[in-house]
Amino acid sequence: MTIEPSGLSWDASVAGKQPLQLVDYLIENDDENPLIDFLASKIADYEDNSERFAEFNKAVAEMPVGVALLRTLIDQHKLSYADLKEEIGSKSLVSQILSGQRSLTIAHIKALSARFGVKPEWFF
Repeated sequence: MTIEPSGLSWDASVAGKQPLQLVDYLIENDDENPLIDFLASKIADYEDNSERFAEFNKAVAEMPVGVALLRTLIDQHKLSYADLKEEIGSKSLVSQILSGQRSLTIAHIKALSARFGVKPEWFF
């Protein structure tokens, strides 16, 4: 059932959804809805200022940009450490880089940039 108060089209089946679920629903079904920006802003404010996220936010802020990008690429592409053998080397080396014990080299960055189609400078 669709409800249309004040000219907004609204599917009543989303009424009980959590904020992130609601944003996902809107993006998939009504990507021009002004609620997307409003909800995304409120969620970001909560995550930035909530005590529940303080430790996580601190860890993210202290993480080198290249490591954060590598973690994101691994997550988005659902990769294992072994999947990066050609670009970085052994699983052990990938683990050491992600834990901050070792750094990405220029050769690693060039290879990762080529594989994932990202600019090398994004790692700095």
